[in-house]
Amino acid sequence: MSDDEAGPTEWSSGVEIGVGPWPGEWPADDRYDPELLEHGDRRNVVDAYRYWRREAVIADLDQRRHGFHVAIENFRHDLNIGTVVRTANAFLARAVHIVGRRRWNRRGAMVTDRYQHVHHHPDVSSLAEFARTEGLALVAVDNTPGARPVETAELPKRCVLLFGQEGSGLSEEAGDAADLHLSIAQFGSTRSINAGVASGIVMHAWVRQHADLDNAW
Repeated sequence: MSDDEAGPTEWSSGVEIGVGPWPGEWPADDRYDPELLEHGDRRNVVDAYRYWRREAVIADLDQRRHGFHVAIENFRHDLNIGTVVRTANAFLARAVHIVGRRRWNRRGAMVTDRYQHVHHHPDVSSLAEFARTEGLALVAVDNTPGARPVETAELPKRCVLLFGQEGSGLSEEAGDAADLHLSIAQFGSTRSINAGVASGIVMHAWVRQHADLDNAW
């Protein structure tokens, strides 16, 4: 498989989900997909997007995306990236940025990579340059000395939340490039938590501080 090959992105489950064919007269709206109207919509999407074309869903999401981006280092082919992408979609991140290896395991994304903008950067310096150009604060998330607790920190409204590899955490280059360092309070014996879980915690912290909750589904 090449680095550019998409990999598995379709929802696959032993349990039938979604809705069947559209009952009655079809809606006269070009956002709707005739094939889905005819055969049913078994995709993993919220009810508001049932029967919509994928392009129409993306266009609507683009009107509502939040001001934060998510980035994750992928120098060791981290298997958590799919979960990060799925969570970024749930919290409506502006985009996800893969730093390092272009190829990543999409299975954990559960099809959400079809609706989420995903960009690649060969190294941290190119991500940092992107952040500077776009006026985004680069926020490193890792339990390192001097990091501010995410539970009490004020998160920038426009930012890139940067996460490291499972186990080893962020690279030294990523730590040096960051404008702000955040940690997540832990109370058990393990020194770190799953990168997918960590990303969800920090994204939700951003949502609590900056999102318009009246726009949630």
